[in-house]
Amino acid sequence: MIRKPRRTGVYPDREVDCQEAMEPGFQAIIDCMIEAGWTREEAKRALRRLIAADNMAQKENAKVETEFAIARAKIRAGRPRHW
Repeated sequence: MIRKPRRTGVYPDREVDCQEAMEPGFQAIIDCMIEAGWTREEAKRALRRLIAADNMAQKENAKVETEFAIARAKIRAGRPRHW
């Protein structure tokens, strides 16, 4: 089980606490990948690529949500949609 933050909200060592909470799971993923036949470096590169892909997906989702919000505002204002 993953440990929860020590406190709610922002506090000075929150990122360190998150990293420490994630460490066992990270090591388990790496160990499973090595056991399956991948090298440690391959697994780490794959994780970096997954993080990059997640970042891109989050940016795209935010962009689409913004476009939807603009379209909804235009509809509420009685303006026609132009997309």
